[in-house]
Amino acid sequence: MTTTHARTAAPAASSGRKTTYREAMREALREALRTDERVFLMGEDVGRYGGCFGVSLGLLEEFGPERIRDAPLSESAFVGAGVGAALAGMRPVVEIMTVNFSLLALDQILNNAATLLYMSGGQLSVPIVIRMTTGAGRQLAAQHSHSLEGWYAHIPGLRVLAPATLTDARYMLAPALADPDPVLIFEHGGLYNVSGELPADAGPVDIDRAAVRRTGTDVSLITYGGSLPKALAAADDLASGGISAEVVDLRTLRPLDDATIGESVARTHRAVLVDEGWRTGSLAAEISARLTEQHFYDLDAPVERVCSAEVPMPYARRLEEAALPQAGKIVAAARRAVGEPVPTGADEAQRQSVTGRPG
Repeated sequence: MTTTHARTAAPAASSGRKTTYREAMREALREALRTDERVFLMGEDVGRYGGCFGVSLGLLEEFGPERIRDAPLSESAFVGAGVGAALAGMRPVVEIMTVNFSLLALDQILNNAATLLYMSGGQLSVPIVIRMTTGAGRQLAAQHSHSLEGWYAHIPGLRVLAPATLTDARYMLAPALADPDPVLIFEHGGLYNVSGELPADAGPVDIDRAAVRRTGTDVSLITYGGSLPKALAAADDLASGGISAEVVDLRTLRPLDDATIGESVARTHRAVLVDEGWRTGSLAAEISARLTEQHFYDLDAPVERVCSAEVPMPYARRLEEAALPQAGKIVAAARRAVGEPVPTGADEAQRQSVTGRPG
């Protein structure tokens, strides 16, 4: 069994290191700054304050204000400056506080970073990395909590990453910086405090491939980012009832690894897609369409989707929890997929996520 979930993983080797998702991201930034003088970090509060979520804490003191640059509250301005620096030969890492605020820089990301290689006939590469926090679950209300990474996965010219494990948090940045084209890294805010052992043999990760985090035979739970721990918890619950769930971590949202997704569904013949984005026009909808196009005859049941309720993310904790994909909703969807009865009311919240109202 292959998994990163604390309750099902094998004990880590004694040579592993205890760390957190936040510290792993910071270590990745520190390594990049040390090994390549072209790398610099820029964004709101990344310097003296240490980053809104503490990822860059201490880097200003270590590398100085030329390498750790606090930017004014203008996403369009500092993302545009990052695009210009990348065109000039630098390797900027630009931090946007939350994905909601990235919409203020969408012109720079879509109309410049993603298109300049094409519009210049291959003459102008834009090797910029843009990091941003995504997702809900922390009572930060509608303007700080949405999951819009699926929007960016729609755009040709971008690579979109979603590290969900300590290893990916630590080792995805290096290949992202080596990419000659723009890379967006979405860090789920609910993962920053997650702690665990970083394996001693952890190293460079393949950002072209999804990862099977847990093997199974009855149903594939396909997810990414902050929903991975929920999918693994759901797999534990399903296992207690005799249902073997395979958990696939997409890791890269553009380009999608169709091969790994398809191989998993060919083994299990059923799929549950877990996506914190809204259901309509979602990344889950795209994967569902691809499975229908490429693996129709491998499927023994309709593809299930577990997504966020189609409402602005609520502030109240219980409403926020009800609006998000949760392990119980994933279990209910998986049980439907394998043809087992679902307890009354277990999937009511998921029905409401489509209509915005009961029934």
